[in-house]
Amino acid sequence: MIEVVITTGLINTILGTASGARNIGHNAAIAIGGYIALAGFWAAPLTGASMNPARSLAPDIVRGNFETTWIYICATIIGALIAVGFEWILKGKPSKHATMEAQGLSFDKDEN
Repeated sequence: MIEVVITTGLINTILGTASGARNIGHNAAIAIGGYIALAGFWAAPLTGASMNPARSLAPDIVRGNFETTWIYICATIIGALIAVGFEWILKGKPSKHATMEAQGLSFDKDEN
């Protein structure tokens, strides 16, 4: 459950700071890095604070022990899906204007 919660928080931070027209530039890296550090301090002693299935899969491959691998894979997928659901609920579907802004294109109201 902890892995689901921290993965949801990470994806929400990423989507809130670095998606579409809401990209906040260099501060997005500070926000995302800060979240990873805080989540690591909180959850690392409990679960290892993976938040990424590859981070847990590689050591399991080297050890040859896959007993707990499924937890990290399922938790990150579930956490990511919850975060995307929150994004849609809170911000809705991106508009055409937001998509154009995210691509760096100008939006002229007379073109519509």
